[in-house]
Parts: sequence; structure tokens; C-alpha cells
Amino acid sequence: MSEHQPGSSRIAVISRDACIACEQCVAVCPAGAITMEEGVAVVNADLCDGCGQCVAACPASAIEMSGEEPAEAAAAEEAQPAVAAEPAPAARAGPAPEVWVFVEHTDGQPAPVSWELLGKGKELAEALGGKVCSVLLGHEVAPLTKEAFCYGADKVYTIDDPVLGHYRTQPYLHGMIKLIEKYRPEIMLLGATTMGRDLAGAVATSLQTGLTADCTGLSIDPQSKLLEQTRPAYGGNIMATILCEKRRPQMATVRPRVMPMPERDESRAGEVIEEPLGLQEEEVAVKLVEYVREDAANVVRIEDADILVSGGRGMGGPEGFQLLQELAEAIGGTMSGSRAAVDQGWIPHERQVGQTGKTVRPKLYLACGISGAVQHLVGMQTSDMIIAINRDPNAPIFGVATLGIVGDVKDILPALARACRARLKKQQASSAAAGEGE
Repeated sequence: MSEHQPGSSRIAVISRDACIACEQCVAVCPAGAITMEEGVAVVNADLCDGCGQCVAACPASAIEMSGEEPAEAAAAEEAQPAVAAEPAPAARAGPAPEVWVFVEHTDGQPAPVSWELLGKGKELAEALGGKVCSVLLGHEVAPLTKEAFCYGADKVYTIDDPVLGHYRTQPYLHGMIKLIEKYRPEIMLLGATTMGRDLAGAVATSLQTGLTADCTGLSIDPQSKLLEQTRPAYGGNIMATILCEKRRPQMATVRPRVMPMPERDESRAGEVIEEPLGLQEEEVAVKLVEYVREDAANVVRIEDADILVSGGRGMGGPEGFQLLQELAEAIGGTMSGSRAAVDQGWIPHERQVGQTGKTVRPKLYLACGISGAVQHLVGMQTSDMIIAINRDPNAPIFGVATLGIVGDVKDILPALARACRARLKKQQASSAAAGEGE
């Protein structure tokens, strides 16, 4: 560390436009000459000793040295005998950047999107040379801490308080802001669910940082180390990549089933950091009067299906969707459709796949009479296997299909359903014969 020389003519200069407010320069400055003002790093020229450690630490190349080294230092350097050059010591690094993932849960049951985001968060953290951490708010949530480690978390920040027993915006926002302001994560990821969207918007507004909703892709730019947040824009006609250059944390929400589920590792463990909520029930404006659980038996969750038989405008009408339903029953799948089918009133909105519907990731996606508009593709293109049936050989859906069939769905679907039933009947007969033989 260089000796402090007040008033040195060699000082650090920070570009306001290039500064990303990461505060790494503040952490490494040995003279305490750099502070944050209105979200931008500022140098006190009277304190700066011109050591240059901030230049080496800045990930955005927003700092440069201006002026000359002090005359005394230059003269002393000339007086020194020539010696073999040695590698310069590395600048003192600040805390490793952290990627945070909010663990959403209801009645102790975690939302799978939380674990999906942990898998992606681990990739992002590795690209930054940092750690992936879970944020767990609620009451009696200790069992979920272990699960977070199993799915990849290096560290878990938790606030356990009865006030957080059921989700309400105010107490969850209070706890999240408290954690963020104290531990300063680089990136914050949440599921694009009812709860995640509500909390993400409130947090971003309170911190005056950027938030990109419904991302379909996340990556780290190798040069700037910024989070690249990709999502459909202009009605799904283009894919936009969005950067949050000046505010922290960089925030994004991602729909369920967009990212792959990481493998669960029971042997993993990590650090748990517990913090108090610091908020009493009487301070919360919204009170929970009654909690009514939705009847799961009457809810169609196409996002959880392993096999989806989906139809579009090319099905021609309700009678076409009857063919889809028969095929879905024959192969043990669930019927779904495109926005065009919903707009025509052929299927309810809860079965819609796409940008304005649900994102799905089944093992098999059978697309029948669907042209393949971008708005639909973003909701199903990560399916393990896609089989497309369409009369138009140039339909965009064939560009993402594993297997394509050019033909009329009204001719192909009945034949396919008959073949599936015959195969199933044969398998059942073989199983019965094997059972009798035992």
C-alpha cells in the first residue's frame, strides 16, 4: 500500500457514465478517498494518493489515473539501483460477488422454480467468480434450508419470524430490503410467479434498481461482467437483451420450467446466516383474515405435465380439439393449445402455452396445427422432445421440432390415437400374461 500523499497531482478520475456502482473501488481504496454519491463513485482529490488500486479493481474500466506522480516519488525511483522486475502484488479484492435466489414457498412447500433458478444462479456465480446464495423468508422454514443446499446453494440467508408465516408484501419487502442493504448482492433472481412478480417489483422500486421480467435467458458478459437478461419484446417479435449498468442488485424474474432443474445432491452443506425481521405484527397494514386453499382437483396445471398434446388455429374448431383430447387420453397426456385457440374460445386460458400463457417443459410436446409464432415458441421450445404436425412444410414450428410430420392433422391424429391404443392394449395383455406365468 502506497504512503498517503495529500494533494498528489496524480489522482483517480471516475467516469459517471461508465460507473456501475459495484463499490469495489470503495472497498480497495487504502486512503478512503472514494465514496458513493447518488449511486456513483466519487473521488476526493485531497485524499487520493494516486496508488491506482481502484483502477485495477474496477470491473467496468470506469477509472483512470490523471496527472503525474509526485516529484519526490519520481526522484526516489530514479535514485534506486536497477533490479529485476517482480510481479506487482494483486490489488486487494473486495467480497466475492453473490448471486441471490429467492426461495418461494407456501405452507412449507417450495416452488420448483426456486430450485431451477439455483441451477442457473450457480452458472452465473461461477462466471463472476462468486457464490450462489438462497434467500429464505418465512416461519419455521429450517427444512427448506437443507433443500437449498441440496440444489446448489453455497450460502443461505434466512429470516424466520411468525409475521412471515403467510406471504404479504410489506413484511417480505421489509425483510428483503434489510438483507440486500446489509449484504449487497450483485444479482437477485426470483420466479415469475404471482408471489415473485409482486415481491420483485416492490424490491426494485424501493431500491431504485432495474428489473427485467419474464426472462428466457440469463448469462454473464465476459467483458463487462454484467448480467445479460434476455426476454421477448415488441409483442414477442424480437428477443431483447437488457443490461442494468449502474444500479445494484441486477434483478430478473424467470418463469417456471424455463430453466432446467439441477440434480439434487444430498451431501451438500453450506453457511447459514440468520437475521431478525425487526417488524412487529401491529406494524403491518394488511391483515390475513382467511386462507382458502384452491381445490387442486379442479385445476389444470399444464406446466406440470410430462406429455402435452397442443393445438392451434389449424385444428379448425372445437371438433379438432376433441381429436386432441382423444389422443391425449390414449398416450396419458394433457391437452393444451396456442393463444389463437384460446382467442377463438376453443380451450380455456388455463391451458394456453406461450408468452401470454404458461411456459412448459414436458418430456414430449406434440404441436398440432400450430404455425410456430415467436410468442408460442418462447413458452415450449425447451421441451425435451417436440413433434410437430402441420400442412405447411415451411411453418416455423418445424425449426424447433425434433420430429416433423407434414400433413393434415384431421387425418393423422385419429390414426395416431388408434395406433397408441393398440400398442397400449398389447402391452397390457403382455403384462397380464407375464403375471399369470408367475
